[in-house]
Amino acid sequence: MNDAAIDYAGVFQCLPGMVALLTPELVYADANEEFLRSSGRSREQVVGRHLFDVFPDNPHDSEASGMRNLSASLERVLKTGERDTMALQRYDVESSERPGVWDERYWSPVNAPVLGPDGKVVLLVHRVEEVTELIRARGGTSGNRGRVLEAELYTRARELQELNERLRRAHAREREVALALQEAMLPAHRQAGHHHAAVRYRPAVGALNVCGDWYDLVDLVGGNRISVAVGDVVGHGLSAACAMGQLRSALSAASRVADGPARALGVLDRYAHVVDGAESATAVTTFIDFDERTVTYSSAGHPPPVLVHADGRVEFLDQATDPPLDACAGPAPRPQARSEYAAGAVLVLYTDGLIERRREDIDTGLARLADALGRHRAAGPEALADAVLLELLPPGGATDDTALVIVQL
Repeated sequence: MNDAAIDYAGVFQCLPGMVALLTPELVYADANEEFLRSSGRSREQVVGRHLFDVFPDNPHDSEASGMRNLSASLERVLKTGERDTMALQRYDVESSERPGVWDERYWSPVNAPVLGPDGKVVLLVHRVEEVTELIRARGGTSGNRGRVLEAELYTRARELQELNERLRRAHAREREVALALQEAMLPAHRQAGHHHAAVRYRPAVGALNVCGDWYDLVDLVGGNRISVAVGDVVGHGLSAACAMGQLRSALSAASRVADGPARALGVLDRYAHVVDGAESATAVTTFIDFDERTVTYSSAGHPPPVLVHADGRVEFLDQATDPPLDACAGPAPRPQARSEYAAGAVLVLYTDGLIERRREDIDTGLARLADALGRHRAAGPEALADAVLLELLPPGGATDDTALVIVQL
């Protein structure tokens, strides 16, 4: 049977569990028959209305938290594009037959995204398991046991929610420390020799998603030269930020004494072998010679820098790419390549948070970057950096850190 022969609308209505579809504004787009039956609502009372207009909190319960918890879960799905499973919830529902009378209900919700072609959330699948009957007593001598079980489960659900909140606060504190560490180590100056450079760093959304992205600009000894580098440490949180700081410092020192970017990355490769959390980190470094008008580069598994020429041609510097740091059994020479440019060109280095999206080929992100750079290349480094971030990053923020460096050549 092919897809054309399947009535998906009919399948949706016949699903045995309670399932509803919500828009990103939390308005009901549809609900299956089981959802309407179990909630005691008609289709006209649900579809086209806001979720919390249909199911508000019980106004007679000062401790009601179902609406707040459900809203937080749905917002997480919208921001991250990932499924979210909620703890057991008590969410009272007003009786459709007796207005003003609220039925005590227990729900186990799961919320999942439906993504559009651009990777953005276009619908939310809101699935609810009705577990009230498992908690309530079923009459007779089981009444007391049922009330005890109900109280215990409700207490455990409250305790779990409090534990989740404490964990959220702890992760938020770790995020703040990691961000402060990153900001302290990343250079704030925007002057690269006598040439202007724009630098941007955007942390990932979510309390757990601080990553190890970094950038660096170094004045080189001899001639009118600088080194510009970016890198990305695998992992999240404070440990990734610490590893990032060590690698950045090591590459900065190596670049000052190495005769080229390949040698500098070779030194960093050996150093990464003894740094906890540095395995499989990526980095790319460029040596810019403003007198000779050349960019020499070498990459350790990192997305390629972009050279936007004065005539509008966009060139990806991808002719010297090797595996990530500490990925090989032993030290081996790194490749390097060189590209020439004319006055008025722009060099762009970035981390993968700028171009990578879930369920999307990386070439799509690279093409999007090339298009934005080509259209805004004459704007100057600062305006160009702002335009690129505005066009390429999702409106709610990316789930990975993003570092961006733009140098006017």
